[in-house]
Amino acid sequence: QVQLVESGGGPVQPGGSLRLSCAASGIIFSLYFMGWYRQAPGKRRELVAGISNGDSTNYADSVKGRFTISRDSAKNMVYLQMNSLKFEDTAVYYCRGIGQNDYWGQGTQVTVSS
Repeated sequence: QVQLVESGGGPVQPGGSLRLSCAASGIIFSLYFMGWYRQAPGKRRELVAGISNGDSTNYADSVKGRFTISRDSAKNMVYLQMNSLKFEDTAVYYCRGIGQNDYWGQGTQVTVSS
């Protein structure tokens, strides 16, 4: 049974930081591209950051310089360090694994509010 379980979301003030975690099980983690996506109310889901099995990374322009994606293949974990958070970063954040198949986590809410 494949599971992607996100954690680490919550409320945060503008300028603050959060670290999201995604625990993957049931897949050969090292063979999967892992990504963080987000969906704000009334908007379509978008890619925030991705990391390949070779540790190549890519970021949405809106988060470059503020967010960092990383993976720990020994622990089957992928992380998203989010700094200098803005109101517009408020969304549900999803972990996604793309490889032989395509899997999504259930999402974790990030709310940036003063």
